[in-house]
Amino acid sequence: MAFHNILLQAGAGPVAAARADYALGFAEKHDAHLTAVYCVPPIDVPAYVESMIPAAVREMQAKAAAKSAADAKAALEAAARRAGRSARLEWRRVDDDVLHRLTLDARYADLAIVGQSNPDAPLPEGSVDLPGALALAAGRPVLAVPYAGRFPTQGERVLVAWNAGREATRAVNDALPVLKLAKQVTVLAVNPKGGEQRHGEQPGADIALHLARHGVKAEAMRAISDEIDPGDVILSRAADIGADMLVMGAFGRSRLRELVLGGVTRHILKHMTVPALLSH
Repeated sequence: MAFHNILLQAGAGPVAAARADYALGFAEKHDAHLTAVYCVPPIDVPAYVESMIPAAVREMQAKAAAKSAADAKAALEAAARRAGRSARLEWRRVDDDVLHRLTLDARYADLAIVGQSNPDAPLPEGSVDLPGALALAAGRPVLAVPYAGRFPTQGERVLVAWNAGREATRAVNDALPVLKLAKQVTVLAVNPKGGEQRHGEQPGADIALHLARHGVKAEAMRAISDEIDPGDVILSRAADIGADMLVMGAFGRSRLRELVLGGVTRHILKHMTVPALLSH
């Protein structure tokens, strides 16, 4: 498996620019085609209110949205030229809800790169956390880039959060293209449970052996903590080893418009300090 076709959540402003730079570097590293999707969500107002909005106002809104999209496209293309990626970059501007559109497009990609929701701002009413929702809905791995900061390296030192479950197994498999290129891979089991249905006699040993057979040299570690949130343990260990990427399963369920993420997944997505590759 390799990443040949990568999807990017495009946007305007410095946060989106940092995410685009990261995606361009990631695509360069994996020699992949990058498709940037810029979504203009429809204005959700009652029909009777929409009918009272003057045509001039609607035209002004449309022009503002078009200009924002054009500026974002120009900035991305300029960054791509600087990175030598302009020949393998595709731009799509769509009028659609971002989760709906990215869920559809991600199914025709090997990986989707999206941004963390602003951790200091409440989600708008009726909306969902994009990285978690997309990971649950798309059936493809999602690489979430933190809202703040820039990340000049892409998967050189990787921490794998391992609990021997289905989602974590999927995440490790989906992340193999990254793990094979990494300089350092650490597999961390937090409060591991023994038994043949879980971690076995030596937590992390079996997955490290599996990775070794794929040419990935991984160090297995365990952490026991009853007082600290497992998500904080993972983030703390990522900082300790200087990880520039986290690989983990996305736990949760999605039904109708309700999204219920698992506690560790929710914690990581709220407090993430490095990009996180999620799989469900």
